[in-house]
Amino acid sequence: MLIITRKKGESLMIGDDIEITISKIDDGSVKIGINAPKNISILRKELYEEVMEENKQAIKIDMNLLKNIKKR
Repeated sequence: MLIITRKKGESLMIGDDIEITISKIDDGSVKIGINAPKNISILRKELYEEVMEENKQAIKIDMNLLKNIKKR
């Protein structure tokens, strides 16, 4: 993991087209702004993990349902 120190108003670049800007620093939290192409999905990690878990649940197949479909 790369650790970078930034102050309010300072930015960092990820590749050529993603810019992260520190917009506010409060007790225990940092507000950031992200400029990225629209085709880049940006999610908080906890939301990303929730979506991934829902996707895993959605693709689980009930084998009994498949057997019933095959018999028809």
